[in-house]
Amino acid sequence: MKFLRNLLATILGIFIAIFLLFMVFAVIGAAFSKKDKAIVKSNSVLELNFENKIMDDYSVTNPLSEMFGEKGKVMSLHKILTAIENAKTDDNIKGISIKTLGVNAGMAQTQAIRGKLLEFKESGKFITAYAEFYGQKNYYLSSVADSIYVNPVGGVDLKGLGAELLFFKDFEDKYGVKMEVIRHGKYKSAVEPFLANKISDANREQMTELLQSIWGEYKTDIAASRNLTVAEIDKIADSLLGRNVDLALENKLINKSIYLDEYDNLLKTELGVDNDKKLNIVSLSKYIQSGKGRVKSTAKDKIAVVYAQGEIKFGEGDETYIGQEKIIKALRKAVKDKKVKAIVLRVNSPGGSGLASDMIWRELELTKKEKPLVVSMGNYAASGGYYIACNSDRIFAEPTTITGSIGVFGIIPNFSKMADRIGINAEQITTNKQSLGYSAFEPMSDQFYKVAKEGVEDFYETFLDRVSKGRKMTRDEVNEIAQGRVWSGKQALEKGLVDELGNLDDAVAHAAELANISEYKVKNYPRYEKSFEDAFSKMPFMKVNTESIISKEIGAENYRIYKNMKAFSELKGVQARMPFMMEIK
Repeated sequence: MKFLRNLLATILGIFIAIFLLFMVFAVIGAAFSKKDKAIVKSNSVLELNFENKIMDDYSVTNPLSEMFGEKGKVMSLHKILTAIENAKTDDNIKGISIKTLGVNAGMAQTQAIRGKLLEFKESGKFITAYAEFYGQKNYYLSSVADSIYVNPVGGVDLKGLGAELLFFKDFEDKYGVKMEVIRHGKYKSAVEPFLANKISDANREQMTELLQSIWGEYKTDIAASRNLTVAEIDKIADSLLGRNVDLALENKLINKSIYLDEYDNLLKTELGVDNDKKLNIVSLSKYIQSGKGRVKSTAKDKIAVVYAQGEIKFGEGDETYIGQEKIIKALRKAVKDKKVKAIVLRVNSPGGSGLASDMIWRELELTKKEKPLVVSMGNYAASGGYYIACNSDRIFAEPTTITGSIGVFGIIPNFSKMADRIGINAEQITTNKQSLGYSAFEPMSDQFYKVAKEGVEDFYETFLDRVSKGRKMTRDEVNEIAQGRVWSGKQALEKGLVDELGNLDDAVAHAAELANISEYKVKNYPRYEKSFEDAFSKMPFMKVNTESIISKEIGAENYRIYKNMKAFSELKGVQARMPFMMEIK
């Protein structure tokens, strides 16, 4: 009894300690929140920095994010765009300063921000840009500015787009680790690295055309903003004519090379502030905190925007990946809300689980019967990402969106050769011929391959059927542009895979038009609420940075190989996924 009493007392003590600790954290969090309340002063400059990760939406409630400095580590694209829109008419904001070393966003997201900055310029307010050195994506965004400045020993790394793909066939042969592949689609290059030691002609063709299409957007936008021709941009890229300040000036990529303190003085002059006075600079994150990251509206009607971002995996889903449970729940909630008159599905996904994709597709079919359904595509809406988009009333894509990839594959690791080499023998005991199914320690049997191939082929035909009905095309017309091939948004428009080039605002406006409403406000779904336990477990001091440790031990390039192999080995079931191992530079 004494032992039991002591045990209960200990458990009670632990619960009390945890409760008190939570209360302390809550008090500290409230204090931080009060202390950091943003105030936008008059005669201010809005400073844009995009080095933190940008997601289409980040509706996550985390009770510990502020006190441990996690708040602001991820930014929502829609809040960024809304903040820039609000700055147009904010009398306290006199202009924008783009001051960022990098842009931690996808190409379509970057293009959307750039487009919003172009709209900002219509207000007559200034935009300037400064960087110690310009990378390509940073320069593409910053080229929208009235004037571009760079450190005197900096430069502009404008060189065109390239992609690097890793191939593992020789690695597999050397170490006896094989990825068994079943696929449909001659362009389904996600698995090609495990079947060959070099790129196929079909894959090279699609990659070349994709990069040329996206680069066409980049150079056209830069040329227009810098008063250059597209041919001049290509010449600059081919010969790296921005690699130092003198060349960048000569080729009109920048306006002047100055140091940061001189840049600050230029801003002061623009604002009419004496050099010995302090500039009123408000960061984008603080501006959003002040309430400028949302649109104020008294409208009763709503347009629901359901964000589907990340890989598609079977399960619940969270802010980092798409699970059918969260998306289905969000769609049903939006349908049930009588104030929601139309729904926009924002897709930013390279695809993933075929089963989860089909479950989401089915819910979207039911949703469309109740309310208008429009799709807006972000950086990616490929394979499974396109699967869930194809049956909407209208599809909008950015010109640089990567989409299509209508094809499927299955992939299973096999260690039989490696097992033989190191002396491992696997013995199977079964009651029926197919009881064991598949063993990674035995060569894949013809019977297993036949059954698996049948599953892949069946799903491919289902994929074609979904797209055919959704896009009102014949099966053969879809098959002609399918086969796993990826397209840019601009190419997809030409092929009939999307209806219109435009951003999320355009998709929302069209949804409102379909619903016959002129005044509305936007409501975002789903929201992710972290419990105290979840939030606490993900704080920096609770994590062991295994990625950093492994990368340091085996080297960065070897770690890339390890990550790619590991990612494929974890895939389960038929996959509707784009070649995510592609790295565009």
